[in-house]
Amino acid sequence: MDLLLGVRLFVRGAATVFRSPRLLALGAVPALLVSVLYVGALIALGVWLPDLAAGITPFADGWSETARTAARLAAGVAIVAAAGATAVVTFVAVTLAVGGPFYEKLSETVDEELGAVPTPAGSWAGAVLRGVRDGLLLIGLSVLAAVPLFLVGLIPVVGPVLAPVGAALVGGRLLMIELTAPALQRRGLDFGGRRRLLRSRKLLTWGVGIPTYLLAAIPLVAILAVPAGAAAATLLARELRGEPVAPQA
Repeated sequence: MDLLLGVRLFVRGAATVFRSPRLLALGAVPALLVSVLYVGALIALGVWLPDLAAGITPFADGWSETARTAARLAAGVAIVAAAGATAVVTFVAVTLAVGGPFYEKLSETVDEELGAVPTPAGSWAGAVLRGVRDGLLLIGLSVLAAVPLFLVGLIPVVGPVLAPVGAALVGGRLLMIELTAPALQRRGLDFGGRRRLLRSRKLLTWGVGIPTYLLAAIPLVAILAVPAGAAAATLLARELRGEPVAPQA
């Protein structure tokens, strides 16, 4: 089953990174730098969340205390789900933009362990510029996705459950578009080509993307989740292209 295969690829990618201090450092240093900014943003969101939830539910002011609390709790969950999906995707996009050459090297190293490596297309500077461009596209997509996620979160009873689930599905796929970029660009696929290839096996993509998303959503854990997800995304790219994902005997 593709979903379980994706999870196994994530575990294998994480193991590849964690048993190599060099690979871990390549991916963790850029993530650490960007994490400082995002932890501050998350703290600010937590402080302002009650006021934001009250501000978007003025219609509940005259309700009973129980109903008003339920409405604002649902609004808070909706805000967190929408903001979380956007924040995780933008965090990874900014991290890749800052540390593009590091993640290119990490992906190449994973490829080298498994066989022939495609010739990198262009210079590292070009890779950084492509990363910035693709990151901006993905940030735009994540903002667009945040709107329906927010609205779903406002649905009574089921909204607080559906919104986080939707955020994980959308965020996981967007992360894989980002993190497969180094491997698939070496294979000649642009942004649109990556999207089409990942769409061809959605469950496999989610199997790698959802664990990456969930771990990247945890402050500080994200520092380790991004390099683990980057290595797993290279394995995902190889699986989607029909290439070996385990060392050949």
